[in-house]
Amino acid sequence: MGKVAVVVVCAAAVAVGVAGAVVVRRRMKREGKWGKAVGIVKEFEEKCGTPAAKLKLVADAMTVEMHAGLASEGGSKLKMIISYVDNLPTGDEEGIFYALDLGGTNFRVLRVQLGGKDAGIVKQEFEEVSIPPNLMTGTSDGLFDYIAAELAKYVSQEGQEFQLPPGTQRELGFTFSFPVMQTSINSGTLVRWTKGFDIDDAVGRDVVAELTKAMKRQGLDMNVSALVNDTVGTLAGGRYSNKDVIASVILGTGTNAAYVERAQAIPKWHGVPSKSGEMVINMEWGNFRSSHLPLTEYDHALDADSLNPGEQIFEKMISGMYLGEIIRRVLCRMAEEAAFFGDTVPPKLKVPFVLRTPEMSAMHHDQSSDLKVVENKLKDILEISNTSLRMRRTIVELCNIVATRGARLAAAGILGILKKMGRDIARDGEKQKTVVALDGGLYEHYAEYSKCLANTLEELLGEEVYKTIFVEHANDGSGIGAALLAASHSLYRPADSSSKWPNF
Repeated sequence: MGKVAVVVVCAAAVAVGVAGAVVVRRRMKREGKWGKAVGIVKEFEEKCGTPAAKLKLVADAMTVEMHAGLASEGGSKLKMIISYVDNLPTGDEEGIFYALDLGGTNFRVLRVQLGGKDAGIVKQEFEEVSIPPNLMTGTSDGLFDYIAAELAKYVSQEGQEFQLPPGTQRELGFTFSFPVMQTSINSGTLVRWTKGFDIDDAVGRDVVAELTKAMKRQGLDMNVSALVNDTVGTLAGGRYSNKDVIASVILGTGTNAAYVERAQAIPKWHGVPSKSGEMVINMEWGNFRSSHLPLTEYDHALDADSLNPGEQIFEKMISGMYLGEIIRRVLCRMAEEAAFFGDTVPPKLKVPFVLRTPEMSAMHHDQSSDLKVVENKLKDILEISNTSLRMRRTIVELCNIVATRGARLAAAGILGILKKMGRDIARDGEKQKTVVALDGGLYEHYAEYSKCLANTLEELLGEEVYKTIFVEHANDGSGIGAALLAASHSLYRPADSSSKWPNF
């Protein structure tokens, strides 16, 4: 072989060697970054850990805060609001009752016909109405006149079968999903507006009085029998169909819980004694906080960037508004520190709340072998293409970590309520049955979340006690529940169970 040939061969060999070394270095760099990404996920999983022992401490802390909140106003992070509901529906209620559900840019008007014992809800109808944007920032009279006019129109279109006897007032349950300081079963002062409303002259006024004046201006003879919170409404709806319902939990965009308390166990209550000896308490449990909660750096950052830093910590860990956002924040760190999605951070990934919990749920439930749903969601929402299968599996793992923590903490919260009520232990000779009514899109539509919640409750309570605890889905507390509370607090309610309801 000539010198030239030898040089060419040697040069080629060197080139191949250099190219091979570059490939190896790139692979090592890539694997190093992948290892970094995996490390971030592992660290997050460890910090999100919810072993049974920790969850029992969370439940104990919830019970302690419940006692403190019942003892005095401002004595706890839990507001433990007295709802003034001391008559829950029994199933004996008869007649036609209405509900007005105002909680956002739309409101609903409902009519429910109750048939009494064994007949239940005979008929229910509703109409949804949009609120013009200008009324959301106008005057109190402007908003309530519009609502009353729609109510009057709804009633005016009723058939003969819904006409009441002369001298009988129609009765309404009013679900008003804004912060209110309630002063009786049918009165409450608006503390502040949320959800895009900003009507200054309504703040500090009794919202039931404002609605009543507006109805009078419209010539509508209707009595507001109950001012209702949606969680209390869910409890009422659950109790109507099942007398063993003792608590309700909302797990949706936000979260809250309500339960039935013995009136004598409420030291801060100085009002008229409860006729039933019981009182429904609206816990506002989203504001619960404890040193035992497994908070991570991502939770702290989310809280700091929120509109209410330091508030609603429990809600920010377990409710639908925030679960997808926690995942986005973890993915952002993986993209920045481990180049998880390549050399640049995808711009859409930097947008707060771009990853919503329904999309997270869809990815978590992806059963396809190549995780096609995950691939499509990343492409459609975050504009991230060309993801590998192991990347998609890592994202499903993140969904599982966040959903599992949320569901297990929600179960711990329920255990706290059961402990407060003495329903967390089996009693000899007692055939006790305890039902918790659950509602909300997160619970209803996120199957892995609701399944994990049920499994965790069984783990915490033990098989024997868990047999006595039932978690049931109760729908539309803010609508039907409000109408049922109008019925149970009706002006025409018989004085005792042996008396009959008026013949409507």
